[in-house]
Amino acid sequence: MSNESAPLPQNNGLLAALPEADRMRIFPQLERVDLPVGHVICEPGQAMRHAYFPTSALVSLLYMLENGSSAEIAIVGKEGMVGVSLIMGGDSMPSSSVVQSAGSCFRLRGQIIKEEFNRSPALRHVLLMYTQAMITQMAQTAVCYRHHCVGQQLSRWLLLSLDRLHSNELRMTQERIASMLGVRREGVTEAAGKLQAAGLIEYSRGRIRVLDRPRLEQSTCECYAVVKQEFDRLLPRASS
Repeated sequence: MSNESAPLPQNNGLLAALPEADRMRIFPQLERVDLPVGHVICEPGQAMRHAYFPTSALVSLLYMLENGSSAEIAIVGKEGMVGVSLIMGGDSMPSSSVVQSAGSCFRLRGQIIKEEFNRSPALRHVLLMYTQAMITQMAQTAVCYRHHCVGQQLSRWLLLSLDRLHSNELRMTQERIASMLGVRREGVTEAAGKLQAAGLIEYSRGRIRVLDRPRLEQSTCECYAVVKQEFDRLLPRASS
């Protein structure tokens, strides 16, 4: 279990999967940071200076339109990393990275992760597999927005978010959820109300708690299972 009062690098799945030799080089260079809700890690087109490895924070990758509307294309938590552009050679992305649920993370200077990516076959393999899993999440999210109803999208988003936290409860306003899904707030209110009436979730004052996860998984579209299976397939277990 994670220790929220004193998070460790091993609380992040990617860092935990590294062999001991890589940990000994990389862990001393990690910097722990606490991320508040709404904190913007990186603006669109801005070069990333650090790679971020969340342990309890939840970060959304958002695309913003000229009219101010937005939609989430991917979500990152304890399983992954914010800053894949650093290892792909582009240094920046057209999306923004925004903290959606406050928590801790460890960050590593961009130059260091580039050097370690070139130096360590194990780190390179882990990060490339993670990038492939993220591509799947982005692609499936686009399909979900196009073909599935708001209720299914909300269920998918809740499940993916909770998979990336150490909790079955999420603090999130309906306005923020609507912004991430790219839908009207009224649509989220109606969808959340139906899930609550069915006994799947409990929603009150910006807190969402899952009461019946198996039925919540049944209520969503196939998009959640596709993403989960790909992450389970590609991401390694923690190294001993």
